Amino acid sequence: MKYLSIFTLFLLIQTTCNHQNTSMLTTAKVETQITENQFVPPITLVIHGGAGTILKEDMSPELENAYTSKLTEALKAGFEILENGGSSIDAVQKVINILEDSPLFNAGKGAVFTNDGHNELDASIMDGKTLNAGAVAGVKTVKNPIDAARKVMENSPHIMMAGNGADIFAKEQGLKLVDSSYFFTQKRWDALQKALKYEKMELDHDSNDNDKKKGTVGAVALDKNGNLAAGTSTGGMTNKRWGRVGDSPIIGAGTYANNQTCAVSSTGHGEFFIRNVVAYDIAALMEYGGKTLQEAADYVVNQKLKEQDARGGVIALDAKGNYAMPFNTEGMYRGVIQEGKEVEVLIYK
Repeated sequence: MKYLSIFTLFLLIQTTCNHQNTSMLTTAKVETQITENQFVPPITLVIHGGAGTILKEDMSPELENAYTSKLTEALKAGFEILENGGSSIDAVQKVINILEDSPLFNAGKGAVFTNDGHNELDASIMDGKTLNAGAVAGVKTVKNPIDAARKVMENSPHIMMAGNGADIFAKEQGLKLVDSSYFFTQKRWDALQKALKYEKMELDHDSNDNDKKKGTVGAVALDKNGNLAAGTSTGGMTNKRWGRVGDSPIIGAGTYANNQTCAVSSTGHGEFFIRNVVAYDIAALMEYGGKTLQEAADYVVNQKLKEQDARGGVIALDAKGNYAMPFNTEGMYRGVIQEGKEVEVLIYK
């Protein structure tokens, strides 16, 4: 009887242990399934090269191919950074560097001329994780203004620097400076002469010389850590005067990024984008109004701005990988690449 009791106790202990092991395995399996089924946002990069009077009938096949190739190059270079685990800030900066170095766009090398025959460039960048931001306005010697904007963000207590002070800061930071002749392009100079003749200030894509295909550049990105970033760079308006600054370097108007809502880069008639705080307005409609990214972006661009006869567009991206590229003009140079998908570059409406 004594041995029977010991044997019975042994069976009870073994059964209990087996049950506990089974429970632990079941729990581990469920936790694994939850982890496997958890949504992981796809790394995404969206870019633009300006919105405006961009018509297929005005575009030669060679020029169309040039724009498509440059936008594709920028997308692939930025996406490579994201694929390798790089930050959204790094990807945005890389994209804009490439577009600033191209005379095809009104930023960096291809910047338009002011009324007195100079080039004054603006740029801004913002980190959606920290809400830290940096911007420069009216710089004249910085080869890549987006680099200066990032230096302001990371190496100064300020958010925006303007004019000569911004150029001096860029020099102190070791950025590449160039002579003003670097920014000279004949088409941009000719556009200024015609603008002076008609006493008009021309928007990015509305020049009298029918060269209506160059504009502000920007990018928004989502990296593997779920962080958003946005950046914008421009040469502004042809024939602009008195140190005019548009929306591109203004956080909340031309650029905005917040992991809780979205990242936005704007292009268009800067004065209206400033008045309407366009980039932040899209984020606010999501946060306070419960709108989706697409709903918010469409409402701001195709209703609010359109009602004011304000021309332009935006690229926007949320933390789930949803993106929007609305514009109310005839066209907008734009492109997107997302994890698991092919590069897509678009120009016309």
